[in-house]
Amino acid sequence: MDVFMEKIVSKKKDAKDHLITVGILVAGGTAMLFVPIIPIIGSMALIIDAGIIYLMYYLITSRNVEFEYIVTNGDLDIDKITSKRKRKRVFSAHCKEFDVVAKLNSDKYDNEARNIRNRLELVSTLQSPDVYFATLTYKGERTIVFFEPDERMLNSFKTFIPRKVFI
Repeated sequence: MDVFMEKIVSKKKDAKDHLITVGILVAGGTAMLFVPIIPIIGSMALIIDAGIIYLMYYLITSRNVEFEYIVTNGDLDIDKITSKRKRKRVFSAHCKEFDVVAKLNSDKYDNEARNIRNRLELVSTLQSPDVYFATLTYKGERTIVFFEPDERMLNSFKTFIPRKVFI
C-alpha cells in the first residue's frame, strides 16, 4: 500500500522582501513619471504605464513563495510554488540517502552540519520551532536540507531509517 503525505508551508517575508517591494515601487513610480516626458513614446504613455504597473504587480507577487513537501513511500519531494502560478521541483531524494534527520535546535546540528556549504533552506523561516534538517550527498555534493515536516512524515522516515531519524 502506498503511503502519501503532503504539507504546504508559506515562506515568511523578511526585511529583504520588504526592501525589494519598496525598490520595485520606487523604480516603477519613477519610470511612470518619466514616460510622458520622452517625446518618442509620450503618445503611448498610458499603454506603457499600464505595462509598468503590470510588471510591478508581477514582480511583487513573485515574492510570495510556498514550499510543498510530498512524502511517497519514503521519497521526499519538495516543490517551490511561486505566487500560486509557478511550480518547480527543488529537491527529490529517498530517505535512505539521508545521513541524519533531526530538529535544527538539537545537539545533532553540530559543527559538521553547520559547515556544509550546499544549503537548501526550504522553510517558512529558520527561526521556526518546527524546522528539521537532513544531511545527504545530493547531486554529488554534500548537502543540508532544512524543512518543516509534520509528525506523520517523520514517522514514515523512521520506518525506513530508524537509526537516522531523531524526533
